[in-house]
Amino acid sequence: MTGDTTMTTIQKALAIIFILVFIAGTGQAYPGGVGGDANGQGDVSLAGCTCHAEDPDNSVTVILDGVPFHYTPDTQYEMKLQLIGGPEIDMDSHTGGFAMTVTSGILGSSEDSGDLVQNWEEDESSLTHTDAGSRTNDRAWTFIWTSPGEGTGTVIFAIAGNSVNGDLAPSNLDRWNRLTTSIDEGEDNGRTKTVFSGNGDINPPAPVEEHTDLHHMGAKLKAHWLGLLGFAAVILVILFCGLFLRYGFSRHYTGRSNLLRLRIKHLRRGDQI
Repeated sequence: MTGDTTMTTIQKALAIIFILVFIAGTGQAYPGGVGGDANGQGDVSLAGCTCHAEDPDNSVTVILDGVPFHYTPDTQYEMKLQLIGGPEIDMDSHTGGFAMTVTSGILGSSEDSGDLVQNWEEDESSLTHTDAGSRTNDRAWTFIWTSPGEGTGTVIFAIAGNSVNGDLAPSNLDRWNRLTTSIDEGEDNGRTKTVFSGNGDINPPAPVEEHTDLHHMGAKLKAHWLGLLGFAAVILVILFCGLFLRYGFSRHYTGRSNLLRLRIKHLRRGDQI
């Protein structure tokens, strides 16, 4: 009985350990979005995705494009967030996500982003990916920031971007990095800038299809057709000159005018003055 009891206890202990390991391995994966104090280390947009790796990795470049130099109060600005680097993108699984907070203003989805981004727990100062947003093929998301009212002053954006391998098991195989930037209140001249954090290796991923349709070549296609037209024009000029020289001065061409035939006759007789 003692042996059976011992075996039962061991089996229960192993089952509990297995369950705990399973929960630990998957409970910290957030394909449906992340925000707040998710890791017990403060807001994840500031603390980072520490459940995947302890420290940020500069091999992941966090890019924020469309940032105004100054913002006009109560104005909407569309921006684009993108992650470059980290594990190879698996088109059949999750590729990455982000957590973002602003000190003032409202964050929301843009017309292009659709259901790819969402407010974290309905907090309009916090934005993150959705389940569909974690499956993008370029780790990029567009969003709208509505600036605060007049007199607010400087607004700070805090972003944590996570580039993952899609196995839903947080580990150091995934890579993440942080970006913090600010926008001052003032006269908006319409100019924007791109800010990023990382090692600067921001070459975009290779396109899935390398074939380019001629109808999408734009100016290159126009130059191509203009070159062909120029070549055809040169050929036509050469043919015209050849025909003119061949028949314009031939004594045996019956189609010439009487005046030209008379002139040739005078030249042959030496009657010209």
